[in-house]
Amino acid sequence: MHGTVPVTLKLLATELGLNVSTVSRVLNDPAGVESKWAAPQTTERIFSLARERGYSRNPHAASLRTARSDTVGVIVPRLQDFVLATIYEGIDEAAAENGLFAVVANSLDDSTKQRAKAEMLLGRRIDGLIFGDAHLREPYLDELATRGVPLVLVSRTSGDHVSVTCDDYAGGRLMAEHFLATGRRSFALIAGSEATSTSSDRTTGFIDVLDDAGIVVPEEWVIHNGFDAAAGQEAASRILASGRMPEAVFAVNDFAAIGALGVFREAGLSVPADVAVGGFNDTPLAAGVNLTTVRSPMHEMGRQGLHALQTLIGGGSPESLRLTPEMVVRLSG
Repeated sequence: MHGTVPVTLKLLATELGLNVSTVSRVLNDPAGVESKWAAPQTTERIFSLARERGYSRNPHAASLRTARSDTVGVIVPRLQDFVLATIYEGIDEAAAENGLFAVVANSLDDSTKQRAKAEMLLGRRIDGLIFGDAHLREPYLDELATRGVPLVLVSRTSGDHVSVTCDDYAGGRLMAEHFLATGRRSFALIAGSEATSTSSDRTTGFIDVLDDAGIVVPEEWVIHNGFDAAAGQEAASRILASGRMPEAVFAVNDFAAIGALGVFREAGLSVPADVAVGGFNDTPLAAGVNLTTVRSPMHEMGRQGLHALQTLIGGGSPESLRLTPEMVVRLSG
């Protein structure tokens, strides 16, 4: 008789002549037939009809306060980005060790897509979110925090949200100190995206060391245009077109550095004799092209990000972490 109609709490309550809330409380009470939410014979009537009608509780309708899905959502700018892919592997590894499942989504570093993906994940009852694509000004993250959604940032910082990143400022300083120690005195910066903390912090660290040494980087040689090889190629072409050459170029990402390397070599320049080139992250490709770079602990960043989120989900207050970078000197600089 009820075969084609889903057996809902409302349907049971109507048949029993009871409030939906009473039926819900009794059926969801871990005490079962011993429930204190109704008189014993009413409780028996509720369970009896539920069995007869084949009612089964939908875990997705259970209270978010009491039910955990043991699933966390991870949003990255691009899955093909080696840095974020490595961070995600760290998240996934730590999640598996802790009985959690990590689901990853791609935002293409676009705030509208970030919001859409996050809301879809939240609609699937995830326990918390890890963002690898935060921008410096990110009202949506503030909105999520006010909604009580546990969230942690990895790779980039934003506001006072809990984050696990490399100490990017220290990394920028390391590269400048290295270039100065090798006798370089004029510099260009392939500075990534102005909207991100990675770009801002690495650039500021680099420039602060040069300032202390009395060296100014010309404005036209601080180029913000992205983190990939194409951005590096375009920046290197602009440097060449300026009609003079810096003695060293710092790209805040290995892929941008590798793009620049190719353009300089095609132009007949010798690296590092004519121009030194440094990158950031120490991706496997960096070793393959002998790129001097700053090593960022990407995998550990992911692991620590997951642990911080777990602490938040459990009601704790984790501290933001800045992991220590390391200078890796190779033939390019």
